[in-house]
Amino acid sequence: MKPWDIDLAIYEDELALLEGLRRRDRLACTCLVKRFAPRLYQLAVRLMGDPDEAEGVLQESVIQACAHVDAFQGRSELGTWLHRIVTNTALMHLRRRRPVTVDLEEQLQRRSPLPQALVDRTTEPSRAVIGAELREMVDRAIAALPDTLRTAFVLREVEGLSTKEAAAELGISESALKVRVHRARLMLREALAPYVHGEGRRREADA
Repeated sequence: MKPWDIDLAIYEDELALLEGLRRRDRLACTCLVKRFAPRLYQLAVRLMGDPDEAEGVLQESVIQACAHVDAFQGRSELGTWLHRIVTNTALMHLRRRRPVTVDLEEQLQRRSPLPQALVDRTTEPSRAVIGAELREMVDRAIAALPDTLRTAFVLREVEGLSTKEAAAELGISESALKVRVHRARLMLREALAPYVHGEGRRREADA
């Protein structure tokens, strides 16, 4: 059972919840978790690539949000503000890991070209309408990406940030962001190609 699975409903809407947080109501933070944690947890999992670490990131983010709710000025929705806190917390944890020193652009240039089927944009994992089984495989493939590639891909392709916004979040140039996203796409296509092509052959056989 996750913390947000509790049966608790006190505040009528987001505004009432925000007022409760600012009053430091005893159950306000619990209601905040109930309302927003499921989606924020999924974001943390995608960024961290590990469910246990994601729970730690989420817990730390909620504590920060409740402690500094007065800093929320209402220029965006409360969920958007929490989204930014989770993203920043996750990136901070990732930066504490041993840095990756491989020149990604150089490695990308040296990489042997993939078969055309693997670079066909119609098989783009982040765009395709996929079933539950393939969706699970995509999530696993994203989690298996190196930290630098996974965070770039998640922010740009999953969370929908612009190239400029994602690059600013990661503290890198826009060109570096594009290289990382491209590299992540290649790795995902390669990882998922056996399943995608096998499923296609099965459908042809069933036709």
